[in-house]
Amino acid sequence: MVPLEHYLILGAILFAISVVGIFLNRKNLVILLMAIELMLLAVNTNFIAFSRYLGDASGQVFVFFILTVAAAESAIGLAILVALFRNRASIDVEDLDRLKG
Repeated sequence: MVPLEHYLILGAILFAISVVGIFLNRKNLVILLMAIELMLLAVNTNFIAFSRYLGDASGQVFVFFILTVAAAESAIGLAILVALFRNRASIDVEDLDRLKG
């Protein structure tokens, strides 16, 4: 059986990769959305690991809620991305500054 520490290390590595992806890439909106999704995946990994370790199903229930929110966030983010691309013909984050009123 795989120990809890391996799952926590995997979650920490995924979380660190997503944070680096957010800080290093400030121009492409698609990569920012993928980094946020990876961050939620890291949190879900930790929830599942602790749920299995403690023998409690509440962590798995939280994962379903997080997946629901992540799916809604992806749908709304991609809809905004398509609308931005239709109006500006670009998906750079810098173009969003021009939308301020």
